[in-house]
Amino acid sequence: MMDRHTENKALIAPLREAMYNFSEAGVRAALSAVSAPDAVFRLCEPFGDSTGADAFYDAAYAELFEAWPDLERRDYIVMAGTDDYEGDWVGCGGYYTGVFTGPWLDIPPTGHQVTMRFHEFFRIVDGKVVEFQALWDVPEVMMQANAWPMAPSLGREFHVPGPATQDGFVPGPHDEAKGEETRQHIIEMLEHLKKHPSDPDPQSMEMDRFWHPRMNWYGPSGIGTGRGIAGFRNWHQIPFLNGMPDRGFERAKIKYHFFGDGEYAAVTGWPNMIQTVTHDGWMGIAPAGKKITMKSLDFWRLEDGKIRENWVLVDLIDAYKQLGVDVFARLREFNKARNIARIDIPDGMS
Repeated sequence: MMDRHTENKALIAPLREAMYNFSEAGVRAALSAVSAPDAVFRLCEPFGDSTGADAFYDAAYAELFEAWPDLERRDYIVMAGTDDYEGDWVGCGGYYTGVFTGPWLDIPPTGHQVTMRFHEFFRIVDGKVVEFQALWDVPEVMMQANAWPMAPSLGREFHVPGPATQDGFVPGPHDEAKGEETRQHIIEMLEHLKKHPSDPDPQSMEMDRFWHPRMNWYGPSGIGTGRGIAGFRNWHQIPFLNGMPDRGFERAKIKYHFFGDGEYAAVTGWPNMIQTVTHDGWMGIAPAGKKITMKSLDFWRLEDGKIRENWVLVDLIDAYKQLGVDVFARLREFNKARNIARIDIPDGMS
């Protein structure tokens, strides 16, 4: 008999398969099969929340499938576990891909293959998905279309890889003790990260204790990737804390969902950060003195007892929106002189 976490991963396997061989009928049927009738689907800006499988398909996939008619889902992480509130989750990381032949969210089509990273978390009760929290890296698509209208990234922008060990599909049976050990490593690491900048000495974070010297921090498009502690500090953390030095002050108002599975851990929250943009330095955003919430959905992989890889997605478009910046309005201004009509590509055979 399978344990419940292995069963939960098996529950959503047909949905993942339907999205790999994407068709409207197949995906609608698979979504309906795994979801409770009143399941709540929470997706990043500009999609928002929807209730029920069909409403979620209409909001999230209908226009994407029209723009990428060979749409395909590719997972490289599938893991599961229980959070501090006795909630059972399955976390999936990967990317959607296809040939971008029609406009999507006013992003001009490229006529070429594009990718869009996703982190998707399913909360499961009695064999049904009752809640879904997910971030799609929409800025990644804008960048591939040469249409990102905001500040350039400090980190490296590229097609973020899956786990170096190619073991992101964590097999059963679920090892509760190992998953908890990995989860606690991440929670303790984050507690130490939050000691700085209140303690001005960066050594208070004890980075060497938690992070592998050859770590990769795969940030969202708009921030980019950094390698090693130096890359993480310079291309993400220093600008982030310079702009919002009150990071971590309002943890009591936030609900985190941490879970572990083997050498992998994950967190989701809606939101899981509250902080104030009081200074310059983060993504070229002027200090507005405004408090914002942020949603960050993350995966970590441990190796030799330290974090070797960390995949991070943040709803940056929502953060801009809270600061009074409409990224999509800026996108339309940025691309006024471009043709965003559908592209018909010759088959090359006739």
